[in-house]
Amino acid sequence: MELIFTDDYFMQRALQEAAAAFEKGEVPVGAVVVAQDRIIARAHNLTEQLTDVTAHAEMQAITAATNHLGGKYLQGCTLYVTLEPCLMCAGALYWSQISKVVYGASDPKRGGLSIFSQKDPQLKKGLNEASNLPLHPKTQVVGGVMANEATQLLQDFFAKKR
Repeated sequence: MELIFTDDYFMQRALQEAAAAFEKGEVPVGAVVVAQDRIIARAHNLTEQLTDVTAHAEMQAITAATNHLGGKYLQGCTLYVTLEPCLMCAGALYWSQISKVVYGASDPKRGGLSIFSQKDPQLKKGLNEASNLPLHPKTQVVGGVMANEATQLLQDFFAKKR
């Protein structure tokens, strides 16, 4: 039986990383970086464990992927992340020249892409044609993949914290 590697398949792997973060008391955000239908990096939030506000899942995944590839650029790679990247992570993704970003839940308050999607209806269609989007101009964006599952995990985490 041939495996079919879809956005849902890889987002499920990112959700597994988010669940690992949840178990560690971290905000449950997970990420995987994929190249040629193969996961080359897995990561989740480590801000509490490392006492580092920059230790977001995306930042950890970028570092692991570039180490795996032996270079600083992620051209030909896709990042799957359970929550829309913040502005810091969007900036790092810009510099990595990643080819595609697929995220689950939107983050209208802190999401680095939501700020721009309100001004750019093209982004809502999954296109990155806005010159002011904080990603590399060639980076494709797809949002809302398994958003319900990602949102539920976040809601469960914060309900537990209250």
